[in-house]
Amino acid sequence: MTKRKPIEWTKLDNAAKIFPPTSNEKDTKVFRFVCDMKEDIDLPILQEAVDKTMLLFPFYRTVLRKGVFWYYFESTDLMPIVQEENKLPCSMLYHPNRKNLLFQVTYYKTRINLEVFHSLTDGTGALGFLKTLLYYYITIKHKDDFKDKLPVLDYDASLSQKMDDSFLKHYTDTKLPKRIKITKAYQIPGRRSIDNRIKVIEGAMSVKKVLELSHRYDTTLTIYLTAVFIKSIYMEMSARSRKYPVVLSVPVNLRAYFPSVTARNFFSTINIKYDFTSSSAKLEDIIIEVKESFERELTQEKVTANMNRLLALEQNAIMRLVPLTIKDMILRVADRINDKGITTTLSNIGKVTISPELAPYVNMFNCFTSARRPQIAICSFQDKLMVSFTSPYKETDIQKNFFRHLTNEKIDVTISTNIKEI
Repeated sequence: MTKRKPIEWTKLDNAAKIFPPTSNEKDTKVFRFVCDMKEDIDLPILQEAVDKTMLLFPFYRTVLRKGVFWYYFESTDLMPIVQEENKLPCSMLYHPNRKNLLFQVTYYKTRINLEVFHSLTDGTGALGFLKTLLYYYITIKHKDDFKDKLPVLDYDASLSQKMDDSFLKHYTDTKLPKRIKITKAYQIPGRRSIDNRIKVIEGAMSVKKVLELSHRYDTTLTIYLTAVFIKSIYMEMSARSRKYPVVLSVPVNLRAYFPSVTARNFFSTINIKYDFTSSSAKLEDIIIEVKESFERELTQEKVTANMNRLLALEQNAIMRLVPLTIKDMILRVADRINDKGITTTLSNIGKVTISPELAPYVNMFNCFTSARRPQIAICSFQDKLMVSFTSPYKETDIQKNFFRHLTNEKIDVTISTNIKEI
């Protein structure tokens, strides 16, 4: 008689806990990474690569369960089965009454897609998984090219390091956080599609050219694109709505501030606010204020305080004893209140790097997320910068404003989209 393997369970990290009670068909809390290869995808080899990758990421073989007081991950025998893409981008992965994996790998022609429910991990953690997957896929498919020497695996953290709950590891404060006043932000209006599908509009351009343009304004690429995004939103605001500030929520990778290579969530967010009632609509002025906001918010002291504030409530003894059904209600209300203080989100994954021996087989990387409003995700690979808008709305005026500004600045932008008309 075969001895049954004991079921293991893991608590959700701090950032993960908001996603289960607030995910729905309109905002699935799913994000996607794309790797576009220079040749069509070989399904059997991709499946073999996924199987090998899972050995290094056993934590991803889990299902999300509800306990009396908290959600938790439970180990499972389920294995990911690679399929050709057959659903809308960022469709629901978490279903409360189903036991299913919280990520999936699909492909279409030359593209490999990794979609992840945000409770499982953040963008940096998912990118580590994708890099490992690509390592196996390329070295298996082109094994003759690597018969003398295999390249170095770009993400080689140990299993314990990947499993690390870095929030708890670096939490230092035990005080309950002060209540933060939320100022109502401008809300982007729009008409939703009937089936809640998100519109994806991708703009591909040269990193070098956009950097040169940013330097002309004496700023960084991230700050420049953030300012252009704010300006693009302003152009669609009515005169009456300009009394509300435009507030961008920007995820911050905490691994840049604390030693961690975890494959789980380890991020917080900062808000970049611009008020057109007290500041001008000139791009130069927006850039200056955005630059000051980033410098003010991205200090070690501020980032640490923000992380501690997020964890303090969770660590409170009274909150621990509150049943999950009530916690869910509290989190949904808090999410709705917080949402009123945000106009949109800008996520910058940054520069994606892989082993030099693997790079010739890859065309580009891209990323985007499910969206309750028009928002941007940015990443780059070599000299290819990808700026991806996702939106649940039929209107695409903000996206047009953004890319028209870049083309007017002599930046060549190649647009691709999942919609017929832009």
